[in-house]
Parts: sequence; structure tokens; C-alpha cells
Amino acid sequence: MTKVSFGAHPFLLGFDQLERLVERTAKSDAGGYPPYNIEQSSANEYRITLAVAGFSEADLAITLEDRQLVVRGRLPEDSEERVFLHRGIAGRQFQRSFVLADGVEVHGASMENGLLHIDLTRAEPETVVQTIQIRKG
Repeated sequence: MTKVSFGAHPFLLGFDQLERLVERTAKSDAGGYPPYNIEQSSANEYRITLAVAGFSEADLAITLEDRQLVVRGRLPEDSEERVFLHRGIAGRQFQRSFVLADGVEVHGASMENGLLHIDLTRAEPETVVQTIQIRKG
């Protein structure tokens, strides 16, 4: 059976990167930790909220790498020896990635009650109408 490429359809010119984007997004799944929400607060505003209990602002890093928003968390090593009788609070390092569409920009980030909020905005694209002149051959 031959695999038909989405970008090979004759009416979809210039969309060959879309297939690579879908594959990259599928590979970036980090399981269920940390849990997160994605909200749309208006037509052009979004908020990603990650539950990062136990992490401080210094333990977290947010970067934008090639249209991919990456949130990393790493707790410092404990200097004193602790003995847990039960350890139910996950405190492991993590990396969570979100692929952003063209025109979506990170507006800011804040921490509140163990939740990391990342605000995103999408710029309205300008409607451009071009007239193409036909030259004589």
C-alpha cells in the first residue's frame, strides 16, 4: 500500500510543511505530566495553564524554539537526606512542548497558586489583494 502525502495534493500548494508539523507534534507528547489546560479567552487570545506544584519560578524555563513553545521544569537536588514514608507528589523534571501557529506570539507568563499561566495572542492577518499583470509572451 502506497502512502499518499498530504502535501502532494495538487490543490494544496506550499502546504508540504503541514505534514512535518503534524508528525513533530505527535512526537512531542510527554505523557500526562504535568497536567495542563488550554483556554481560549477571546477570538485571538489563549492561555496555557500547567499544574507545577512544588516548582518555583527559578525551577522553570520557558523558551520559544522554531515556533515550538517549550516549558521545562527541574527541581534542585535535595542537599539533606529525606526519608519519605509516602511520596505521592510528583517532583520529577519535565519538558512539555506546544507547537504555535504562525502569527501566535507569547504575551507573557505568570505563576499563581502552583499554576503556571502562559498567555498567547494571535495577530489578525492583514487582507491583501494583489492584481497580477499578465505579460505578453
